Amino acid sequence: QVQLVESGGGSVQVGGSLRLSCAASGYSDGCMGWFRQAPGKEREGIANIYARGGITGITGYADSVKVRFSISLDNAKKTLYLQMNSLKPEDTGMYYCAADYLAFEIMYYNEYDVRYWGQGTQVTVS
Repeated sequence: QVQLVESGGGSVQVGGSLRLSCAASGYSDGCMGWFRQAPGKEREGIANIYARGGITGITGYADSVKVRFSISLDNAKKTLYLQMNSLKPEDTGMYYCAADYLAFEIMYYNEYDVRYWGQGTQVTVS
């Protein structure tokens, strides 16, 4: 059974940084990513990383977070990270870890098509 558990959210001032973690159990190769959902808005994919067989570390970012955010995967620890720098108020929202064996760029998936979700961690920037 696949479980994704996020941590690292919190409240931070504008311009600050946070690092989110997603501990994965029961999951191996495929694509993992981060989505976020602001109040009253749809869930949006913001970053993903692909790792399967000999291919590792192919990343993608939404324009809204490119340069400021960095996604990484520690295969030994089975943990996905999202380093968030230069945070803005519009980065506020619930952040979700997502995974799918069959995806290549999970951030473009509709939330109903993603195979596995974490429970989310709140990020507030003010």
